[in-house]
Amino acid sequence: MGVSFKKGFIIFCFFLLSGKFYAQYTPFFQNYSLTEFNAGNQNWGVSFAESGKLYVANDKGLLEFDGVKWDFYQLPNKTIIRSVLVKDNFIYTGSYEEFGYWKKTKKGILAYTSLSDFNKSNDSLDEEFWEILNIDDVLYFRSFSNLYIYKEGRIIKVKPESTIISCSKVENVIYISTLEHGIFTLQNETLNPLKNTYGLQDTKVISVSKLNDKLLITTALHGCFLYNKGNLEVWEPQINGLIKEHQLNKFLELKNENMVFGTIKNGLYITNSSGEILFHIGKENGLQNSTVLSLCTSVKNKLWVGLDNGVTAIDLDYNYLLFNDNSGELGAVYDIIKYKNRTYVGSNTGLFYLNEKDNKLNFIEDSQGQVWDLIEINNQLFCGHNNGTFLVEDNKLKKISSFTGGWVIKKVPEHKNVFVQGTYAGLVRYKYINGNWDVKHMGETTIPIKYLVFEDDFTAWVAHAYKGVFRVKFDKEYEKIIEIVDYKDKGLLSDFNVRVFNIKNDICFKTNEGWQKYEALIDSIVPNDLLNQKFGVDTNIISQPNTDLLVTKNKNDKISFVSSLANSETNINLPSKLFQKRLVVDAESVSQIQDSLYTLNLYGGFMLINNANHKILRDSLQKPIIERVEIAKNLVDINDLDPYELPFNKSISISISSPSLSNQFFEYSLSNLSSDVLNWNRLENEKLELSRLSNDDYTINFRSVNISGETSPIKTLQLRVLPPWYKNSFFYFIITIFAGLIIYWMHKRKITKEHKLLHQKLKKEQEILLKEKAIENDKKIVQLKNESLKTEVKLKSKQLANTAMALVKKNESMLEIKNELTKSEESFQNSLAYKKLLKKIDSSIGHEDEWQIFEYNFNQVHEEFFNQLKNKFPKLTHKDLKICAYIKMNLLTKEIAPLMNVSIRGLETHRYRLKRKLNLDNDDSLVDYLRNFK
Repeated sequence: MGVSFKKGFIIFCFFLLSGKFYAQYTPFFQNYSLTEFNAGNQNWGVSFAESGKLYVANDKGLLEFDGVKWDFYQLPNKTIIRSVLVKDNFIYTGSYEEFGYWKKTKKGILAYTSLSDFNKSNDSLDEEFWEILNIDDVLYFRSFSNLYIYKEGRIIKVKPESTIISCSKVENVIYISTLEHGIFTLQNETLNPLKNTYGLQDTKVISVSKLNDKLLITTALHGCFLYNKGNLEVWEPQINGLIKEHQLNKFLELKNENMVFGTIKNGLYITNSSGEILFHIGKENGLQNSTVLSLCTSVKNKLWVGLDNGVTAIDLDYNYLLFNDNSGELGAVYDIIKYKNRTYVGSNTGLFYLNEKDNKLNFIEDSQGQVWDLIEINNQLFCGHNNGTFLVEDNKLKKISSFTGGWVIKKVPEHKNVFVQGTYAGLVRYKYINGNWDVKHMGETTIPIKYLVFEDDFTAWVAHAYKGVFRVKFDKEYEKIIEIVDYKDKGLLSDFNVRVFNIKNDICFKTNEGWQKYEALIDSIVPNDLLNQKFGVDTNIISQPNTDLLVTKNKNDKISFVSSLANSETNINLPSKLFQKRLVVDAESVSQIQDSLYTLNLYGGFMLINNANHKILRDSLQKPIIERVEIAKNLVDINDLDPYELPFNKSISISISSPSLSNQFFEYSLSNLSSDVLNWNRLENEKLELSRLSNDDYTINFRSVNISGETSPIKTLQLRVLPPWYKNSFFYFIITIFAGLIIYWMHKRKITKEHKLLHQKLKKEQEILLKEKAIENDKKIVQLKNESLKTEVKLKSKQLANTAMALVKKNESMLEIKNELTKSEESFQNSLAYKKLLKKIDSSIGHEDEWQIFEYNFNQVHEEFFNQLKNKFPKLTHKDLKICAYIKMNLLTKEIAPLMNVSIRGLETHRYRLKRKLNLDNDDSLVDYLRNFK
């Protein structure tokens, strides 16, 4: 059912586009470059395993691709690999002087086993094995010189008379094409010539295959031949001239009887069974290299192409057909329409149509400039253009409106021939009257209006090209605007970049902050919870309002076709890799050109999408496969039964794959016995790395998820993280013994310490007693010394007083002598002698040396009395200090006067002045002050 539908879709597209797909239309394909698989550039053979993995014979070794990542393996001798064939779980390869097989080890890596050791004859040297075929369990390895048959563990060599160019398998018969002797069949290890194929002498035969009831023989430079019952005839399909010109190198017949021709110089061609070209995929439309070296198909109906530089996968279901403009003239596509069996394409460079014969672009004269809108109205094609609005008639433009920038035009509800258009300069009304269009600007506003929908017969909502949304009311004759209201302050979350839609009779708005809708009862704009939940706040609608489906685009450029808002099911999800950053930013659009056929408009072309084929489009989700497990960076055997044991504080790395993975990603969950809830996390690549897990039993679950959110069956892996070395019974026993020894040692140490502390305490107490005794003794000694000093001071004070009194007595005596001499002055005959004697007496009374001695002794007793007195009262004279000292010694005024050699009256005056110098009041006692002065 699926295959027949696909055939029908291709035929439908033939009629739809009125011509062949040659040159412009291509199925979707994906290139894998050298930088992705990181090996050699040439890929001589490709083969697909039942598991879904691809194996490539590369000029540096063997490539394995699981749908996510590439792995690379080299032969022991590191030579080139020319051929590859996957059978069961064995990957057979042929290389230089070597052929054998690869098989997965228990650790998940491919290991090589040589089969060519069975034959070491000298004539087998210097051979390369270019092809590998199989019939049941028998394998055939072809070099240019020999054919080696591997059967039941034995190697049998078959040597033809000339160089073997190619081998082919047709209905379990091996056909061997030689350079000089035509084609042979292999029967029971014997070569039998195919009758009447000598005409192919010196011809490089590429393949032999079945075409209807005949054999189709393809050659490198001489085209195709048909062979039937001994008759060889030239076959001249459409493809024949091209493969002669570009040199055929590989041929493959597909299950649907289409054929693939891989060339040396111009990529590959896909034809139907009649040789008519359906598609050409070459360097000019995206193939990364023009030289095809190998071909094979996968279980998912993909064509894998090994190139001279890279590998390419082509979608043979034709789910997505790409139209690519190779000239660069088309630019960014904004709208597409099918009108009168001709496809028109509007872009930023002008209006184009596709030629019915070869689907090549043709530019419509005078249409240069931005085309915004293409719509059929009253069987006429309208073109909203940067320069105005035009009718397209016979591939020519006829201007009907000069109002620039025809963004959008809508039919007025319940009005058969009235339309309103949003333009750069506001709203323009169109009326179809008697075969002509009456065009009028409706006034009131000249803001640029990019989006327009009708609420009812006379009310519309319009959105400014950049900022704002407005509700507009028209008069009954649609001659003018009678009211326009700005809804900026009526609940609109953001008035920038607003788009307005009529969805199920709801006026809906897409703003920068999410979806909203108009609530008529409160005349306000409110959040639209349904669309926010269904689409998401960052998702836009990019389909035209009159299409049967809503087409959305999210912030990750995922495009979805939605048929119902009532459930979460979508018809198609397009991953971003399909258009590889070719969307027209901020002007993404999908056009419906017929029934279930849509176009996604892109830079430099568009993509055809058939919505009716959506069930075939869905990827089957398979359970992930454990590819490798590494513990502490060492590979371990893959085991699905027993848990993996992970030493404590070590890391584990798990590599998974899903060879049928397409537009999907992996998720994992990690849980232990105490957790019943699976928390799924996305894997950024195919490898999960875990470390620093606590010791416990874990369950690791893996699944694949497609862009629709559907999930695959779960792959489960058990993991046991072992306890650390310090958490086992032997360790606990050692710890117990060690703890006992520690306790015993600590107890003994405690007793020793207590004895020591007691000894130290007694010793310290003794030291304290001794110190206290010594201090007490020192106090007694100090007391005795103080008493001795006091006694000494008293003695010195007494001596000082005696000395002072002696001085007083002496001075009194000297004064009496002086007085007597003065009375007897006249009795002295020698006046000079008399004066000399008086002078000596005066000198004796006030002798300075005696005062210094007195001062010294006085300071010894009274501790620097003079110094302190002079520091405090620096204005005191020498005479003042003497009086102070005598008063300090408790001498009376009459005793001090002789010492000072003054009268008592003079001494009283001096004392009065001294009291002022010492800042004493009249009531203050000078004697008390000086006696207490310290």
